[in-house]
Amino acid sequence: MPKTHRAAALAAGLAFALPLAAPAAADVVPAEPAGFRFTLPQPTGRYQVGTTELRLVDADRADQWGQDGPREFMVSIWYPARATGGTERAGYMPQEVGEIFGASLRLGPGAVDYAGSPTSAVPDAPALQRGKRPIVLYSPGGGSPRATGTTLVEELASRGYVVVTMDHTGEAPVRFPDGRIEEPYYDGEAPDLYSRLMTDRVADSRFVLDHLEEVREENARDADGRRVPRGLGAILDLSRVGMFGHSMGGSAAAHTMYEDERVDAGADLDGSITFTEDGGAFEERFPVAREGLDRPFLLMGGSGVGDSGEIEPHTHRSWDDWRRFWDNSTGWRLDVNFPEARHFSFADHQVLLPQLAEEFDMPDEAVAGTIGTADDPGRLHASERAYVVAFFDEMLLGRPQPLLDAESPDHPDARFVD
Repeated sequence: MPKTHRAAALAAGLAFALPLAAPAAADVVPAEPAGFRFTLPQPTGRYQVGTTELRLVDADRADQWGQDGPREFMVSIWYPARATGGTERAGYMPQEVGEIFGASLRLGPGAVDYAGSPTSAVPDAPALQRGKRPIVLYSPGGGSPRATGTTLVEELASRGYVVVTMDHTGEAPVRFPDGRIEEPYYDGEAPDLYSRLMTDRVADSRFVLDHLEEVREENARDADGRRVPRGLGAILDLSRVGMFGHSMGGSAAAHTMYEDERVDAGADLDGSITFTEDGGAFEERFPVAREGLDRPFLLMGGSGVGDSGEIEPHTHRSWDDWRRFWDNSTGWRLDVNFPEARHFSFADHQVLLPQLAEEFDMPDEAVAGTIGTADDPGRLHASERAYVVAFFDEMLLGRPQPLLDAESPDHPDARFVD
């Protein structure tokens, strides 16, 4: 089957899981100055962060879009690491993936040094041996690389969590260790597109948990024979598992929880839970909106254009699928809204786009349409990190968090939705 990279079709269909909104101008922004490097906020936890990559192959699952061979995908693991001083930090994402990602911003080749823009994590650092660590899975937005959740993921790892980020091959660009670059190749005209994409996401997530169990018990290798860094397998606590994601990744968290009881708590960051397919086929396959969950779940949304054509908050009061999910769930739940945020405020775009906009003179309306109109984008992002951390601290670690009990004057951008 030939590759059918139809990003426009996916963007039109995935209501809140579309690729990054691009500037309105038709011309590419000049790649000047070449190789711009952006910065990420430092994580605020007490631990140094380590990271490693694995290639996973599910031999029991064929690629459903017709590519040769079994299902394969890349993951990164972020974890508390032993202090390593001045060791070089990992780059944000492979340059080849970054160029594909940057094209949605009309950025020319070489405009941004994605591989040279540093994270706070040390590649393959030995894990910190201080007790067992809960596991959190992260699934990115539709069409987005796994790196676009780095700021939230590093924050959790610095607070003592082991976090696994996933690239969902076929839906987003991914680079494999042998140098192969797989661009998206899903069939954007498939009538059951959303069900098939979500099937991959849920199965990928469950396979990651299976692999982590093998790592913990047998020090298992990945598909290329690589083991996790020294000490990492010993600290994995698979009795405490969370999952969260942005956009379609947040939806995947809810559906994975429904299908796999190993996931104890989940969070959806501005993602639709159900998608429209003929005859309600998606919800027949993924019924969590009508059946709910019996475990803790956090909803976090911004604002966007509603059916009325006006900007309105994305909450369980305004989204039908969130409302049904809320009403039908029996577990602990909280809906936190950021009225000035937009869809990509809940990914790294919230801190990256202001830097890119200043460097490349992007139109103000493009920035506002993507990450909103908060007077302090960094403060809003810090609040998002605070709520995600507080949620998993209470639900996975059993540490009561007053931040989840009522609105806080320390986080003026957030509103609780009763």
